[in-house]
Amino acid sequence: MADTHPQYTRLRPVSRRIACLRRPLLSGILFAAGFLLAASTSPAAESASRPNVVMLLADDLGYQDVGCYDGPVETPNIDSLAKLGTRFSDFYSGCAVCSPSRATLITGRHHIRAGVYSWIHDQSQKSHLLLRENTLAEILKDAGYATAHIGKWHLGLPTDQYDKPTPDQHGFDHWFATWNNANPSHRNPNNFIRNGEPVGQLEGYSCQLVVDEAIDWLGARDAAEEGQPFFLNLWFHEPHAPIAAPEAITTQYGKPNDKAAIYSGTIDNTDHAIGRLLAELDRLDARKNTLIIYASDNGSYRDDRTGGLRGRKGVNWEGGIRVPGIFVWPDHIDAGVVASDPAGLVDVLPTVCGLLNLKTDPNVHLDGSDLTPVLQGKPEQFTRHQPLFWHLQKSRPIVAIRDGRYSLVADPDYELSTSNMFQEAWIPKIRSGNYTNFRLFDLQQDPKQTTDIADQHPELVDELKKKLLAINESIMRDGTDWSALKGKNRPESE
Repeated sequence: MADTHPQYTRLRPVSRRIACLRRPLLSGILFAAGFLLAASTSPAAESASRPNVVMLLADDLGYQDVGCYDGPVETPNIDSLAKLGTRFSDFYSGCAVCSPSRATLITGRHHIRAGVYSWIHDQSQKSHLLLRENTLAEILKDAGYATAHIGKWHLGLPTDQYDKPTPDQHGFDHWFATWNNANPSHRNPNNFIRNGEPVGQLEGYSCQLVVDEAIDWLGARDAAEEGQPFFLNLWFHEPHAPIAAPEAITTQYGKPNDKAAIYSGTIDNTDHAIGRLLAELDRLDARKNTLIIYASDNGSYRDDRTGGLRGRKGVNWEGGIRVPGIFVWPDHIDAGVVASDPAGLVDVLPTVCGLLNLKTDPNVHLDGSDLTPVLQGKPEQFTRHQPLFWHLQKSRPIVAIRDGRYSLVADPDYELSTSNMFQEAWIPKIRSGNYTNFRLFDLQQDPKQTTDIADQHPELVDELKKKLLAINESIMRDGTDWSALKGKNRPESE
């Protein structure tokens, strides 16, 4: 759904700001010293020895869009990441729509634990990423990293109606973001906010503008404190609708007004932007010591870009949740490898912590697992502590798990709307509801989920059903009932 872009009138106090800038506006920025002296629980020398971390997230990119996944779009820069690192054949989003998937990525936990049930509509919903969550940005900041979020946010921003945290309160020193989509499209967006201040209309395409911001942030950070590692969380808007791309790129895929050609053009344009970012990392001599992760928040809304998988964005079939997933860190992650172990965005936080030897809070349940053994050529040493799990109110099936080669899906056993706009009044029913119509698929033999084999394997269905219900019970127990809150109040658990 298109963002209606409420006026940003409730500005959070932000202690770390960059003066308003824009292309060619971003040159020569000076950061305040307080921005660069991030508190660290680790010695400075240990911090400096750790790699930089760059998270590249596409928006609504399908499983078969980019070149290295046999897609039709020319993406040499993304393809180069796959050659230099490990590409997953069975990689999954955190949810079949964006806000919850992003909450899962940044926390390593199922999105309902983190307070997010579906995509967030800030004007009508209290929902947001809970402050109690320990985000990847906060973990890295505590380890001495400079941190920046640049691009789409969609995890809640404050409005006149509802008080919500901003990205700086989730661990980001610098942020340059939109509520939801780029408005009015990817071309000349007018709804970016930098550290709490709206910046007005910008000139250019969203993917290039966010890379402009990233490059200038990197340059200013590098000049101010050489050697401090950084975490750059770069979430593109493309190819989410409403779409726009330069005609010179679009016409390589069809007529200028052809939606499929424009869709491809947005991905191609994003690849060009990623190329500029990689070139900047090379210029800073930072590429070799940078962990780069590339993925998408959910599957494509185009049926012809899911690789023939069943379903698309918004549903818990494979086409809605299977996405590209690439990890690169020269000399630390195996290069040119295609890993078949099921993995997903839920694994990003524990994997980054595993690769960097950072401890996670043992009192916080992580739904994801550390993929380090898989990335370093020892898949036999990898153990997933619980199946991958998805839940989405609007989807039928409403729940799904992936356990090894098998997928089990189910529908709610109660009446629940499949409306795209989530109503927080549904939360009590969702938290207490149960499931029916369980179906089983062997994804090795049947990746397109054409044949339900539940009747042939009743014992396996019972085993997977118990796992699904146990995970569900744990998640719902942690879930926040936003419908019980009054006015601007936040949950006491925050």
